[in-house]
Amino acid sequence: MAQRVATEYVNANLQLTEAEMPKLFSICETQQLHLQVFVLDNGNQEVVLEDESVGESIRLTFERMDGCLRCSLTCRVVHPKLANALRNLVAAFRGDAVVNRIYQGFTMIYHYIQGKVARIVESKGTSLRTVFEHRDTAGSLQSLFELASVEEEINRLRGSVNDLLDLRNETADPGLIREIDQSLNDHSRILFALEA
Repeated sequence: MAQRVATEYVNANLQLTEAEMPKLFSICETQQLHLQVFVLDNGNQEVVLEDESVGESIRLTFERMDGCLRCSLTCRVVHPKLANALRNLVAAFRGDAVVNRIYQGFTMIYHYIQGKVARIVESKGTSLRTVFEHRDTAGSLQSLFELASVEEEINRLRGSVNDLLDLRNETADPGLIREIDQSLNDHSRILFALEA
């Protein structure tokens, strides 16, 4: 099995509330990391995670925006404790990130969306090969179902329009013709919206 040389977090983004900060601390403590928290003058927070056994550390700067704490991070870590802690934070707080797991001779590029791996690409030199890509099968089936139900509704409305046109051609009552015209107008707006 290939030994990982380093892990690069490229543009990782986390967003959490003030109430979720203890969860972040708990995840870091579970990884047996030394934790320091600094509250800055403007209310932002800086969290320093350190693997004391190897002397490696990273800084997470959380900026207050729209009632949330947001962190954008780019870093390179060599030791597994910090890499695992960052992976757990991205998953727990549904973060977005591109993570390069660097091995001797190749790199595995993980794309996280909302805390889940959406795509894994193997990079060797200039060649890229997709190893995994998340497919939302349930969502695709739901979209197909909704598309089919829209088609059924369009067919039902067209049948109703045909019936209304036949009724309009058969009647001479001006009041009934106005009601039929109003119904036809309503049906045409709905059909236009469904067909768009």
